[in-house]
Amino acid sequence: MHAWEAIQKTVDYIEENLAQKHTPEKLAEVAALSPFYFQRLFARLVKCPVNEYIKMRRLARVCESLADKNRRILDIALEYGFNSHENFTKTFKSAFEITPEEYRQNPVHLNQVIKPDLLLNYTMIDENVPLITDSIVLEITRKKLDVPEIYIGLSAQVSIAQQTPVGETTGIDTPGQLWEKFHSIKTGIQGLLPDGIELGASMMGASESGFFTYFAGATAVSKATVSGELITWELPAAEYVVCTFEAENFAELTTSALDKAMKYLYSTWLSNRNLITQPFSAEKYYNTAPDANKMELWVIPIPMPVTVI
Repeated sequence: MHAWEAIQKTVDYIEENLAQKHTPEKLAEVAALSPFYFQRLFARLVKCPVNEYIKMRRLARVCESLADKNRRILDIALEYGFNSHENFTKTFKSAFEITPEEYRQNPVHLNQVIKPDLLLNYTMIDENVPLITDSIVLEITRKKLDVPEIYIGLSAQVSIAQQTPVGETTGIDTPGQLWEKFHSIKTGIQGLLPDGIELGASMMGASESGFFTYFAGATAVSKATVSGELITWELPAAEYVVCTFEAENFAELTTSALDKAMKYLYSTWLSNRNLITQPFSAEKYYNTAPDANKMELWVIPIPMPVTVI
């Protein structure tokens, strides 16, 4: 068994028994490793100490339970191992910047720490060859866009610290909030192409600014004009690397599946080919129905700069 497989085994075990009490010693037994080596390896591969990871995954599950207003918040907290209402509220607010009561009354989009799929860090695939894991199916292809595509939507500045690394941070999900706002006004927007696709785009500015720009919108008709807070955004004509991936449903597709696909594309596939990208990426959503389960990530690849010593 590879080291990453031992850690994945414990990650799966934690997820299946999230409400139970876990100790590093017990989890080390699951991994068949010494407690010392297990904790070092877990922190390196999951990017988080094991006790912190368990706490963050419990908070993610708690957020789902808080939607049931027939259940007391204290009962939910106790179910997932928090020993008091005060301790739970403090932990929740530290992670998400709001209290559980505020979230229950106004369920905003939140970033969650996701369950990792470590296979994606150690598997390379050729172009046009699907990779199947226990949670997603993805494929890398190349596509050429001969004519720029125009979209109409909204944009916002997003804190890099609160959104990246994807799937490893907590707090308010600003892109998710922007999508919610766009969908609330979409039917009244003039210039959208009927049955056009939706697109999200992340554009990195100067890294020292601490923010990137996120756009959420849909396909526009040619020569569309906008007013007010609406803007147009152009996906330029170029040759793209496209990561297509699938998940069980739309909610899964736009959260954990998107996180895993982004990490695989950037940290594994592009990196191992000595490629980086132009400072933007686009997410194409061809269907936003609840049972939709497929989307694409579009990036323009460029060779990694050669360091001269």
